[in-house]
Amino acid sequence: MTNTTPDLGEQTTTYLDPELVGNLQDRLSRIAGHVSAVSRMLGEQKDCDQILIQMAAIKAAMNQVIIKTLEGHISICIQTQTAEGQNSEALESLMKALNVVLKNS
Repeated sequence: MTNTTPDLGEQTTTYLDPELVGNLQDRLSRIAGHVSAVSRMLGEQKDCDQILIQMAAIKAAMNQVIIKTLEGHISICIQTQTAEGQNSEALESLMKALNVVLKNS
């Protein structure tokens, strides 16, 4: 399912599926809870090994959020652009997304 929302330039843009957005928000809420727990652990001077394990888990969970978002971007945003004949724009959008993801990984 795709949602179209008005852009500031009066164009309509395709956005992620509401189910995916909900899934991503759930994942991010869990990650936020883990980050709070790590912060608490630091304040309580817990074992460094345990803190690092939790941080690695946060990083892995965030990687999954990025992957799911990228999958949604491809299956909805990019696919919609190509279906509308906007192949070069779709390719440019995908390249930008991949550049951001890979640059910061």
